[in-house]
Amino acid sequence: MAISPTLFHPERYHGHRRRPPFFEGWYFKLIDASETHRYAVIPGIFLSKDPDRHHAFVQILDGSTGNATYHRYPADEFRAATDRFEVEIGPNRFSEQEMFLDIADDSRIARGSVRLGEPVPWPVTLTRLGIMGPYGWAPRMECNHGLVSFDHSLDGTMAVDGREIDFTGGRGYTEKDWGKAFPAGYVWMQTNHFETPGTSFVASIAIIPWMVSAFPGFIIGLRHKGKLHQFATYSRATTTDLRFTDGTVEWTVVDRRHRLRIRAERAQGGLLYAPTRREMSDRVGETMLSRVEVTLTDAQGKVRFEEVGRNAGLELHGDLDRLLALQIEEAAR
Repeated sequence: MAISPTLFHPERYHGHRRRPPFFEGWYFKLIDASETHRYAVIPGIFLSKDPDRHHAFVQILDGSTGNATYHRYPADEFRAATDRFEVEIGPNRFSEQEMFLDIADDSRIARGSVRLGEPVPWPVTLTRLGIMGPYGWAPRMECNHGLVSFDHSLDGTMAVDGREIDFTGGRGYTEKDWGKAFPAGYVWMQTNHFETPGTSFVASIAIIPWMVSAFPGFIIGLRHKGKLHQFATYSRATTTDLRFTDGTVEWTVVDRRHRLRIRAERAQGGLLYAPTRREMSDRVGETMLSRVEVTLTDAQGKVRFEEVGRNAGLELHGDLDRLLALQIEEAAR
């Protein structure tokens, strides 16, 4: 059986030979040096079993105001390289090195070029295909995830609705998703603005369909001083506490060597479109104004890391009651 060349390159486009329903999207996070301007730019493609719903898109979220816009393009204006991460949607271009926007419609005008510094990806090995780990080998996952860069520098300007924003000296983050649909319920958070430069944190837990049932799968990465601390379902880490209130998300995970405690503050955000199997119809609330407290302790209880991440992205979406119920069932086993 031939192995797809994209298997070891999560950043590349995976949809060249995929049948509908299928979606793929990249998430570019841009924070300027003053931490005043926060943007998420999300290019992607959606292929439905109904050909009339095929289209490409670019979403833009102003994380400071919550203003989110969706810019739709014919599917044939989506072009992707086969041997590298390089995507074009109409006149807009995206890669690991640069993001170029040329959007002008009734909802927003956004033009400019931002160069992205050297990417810091989640490591890919034969047994662990990036952030998906061994699940990257599973052929029928509903939703796959890729971490293109934990943290990188920014250089360039973007004019948004007549206001020029200089991102030079700012920080960026890039990830992506592809598959048939987003999970029925999930929590996601990310920040790379800590007191210690170069530190980055990402965490998600979701309802994962598996055979005829489902389980609460999670992935967490804390990159600090060049070392990646990984906690995941596939690494035999376990969730000992997960709770949501109107104001916070509190989550604790443990493995044989460490305990990780997370407390994320919920904040006002904007609404983004997300894929179902039929169309881009789900409205997902995302904030870029959250703060995430992260505490890592070792088996002896010594604190190895304790800082607060700023400008954090945070999403809670879908059937969270079912997610919590599955987690309770998992903990009881």
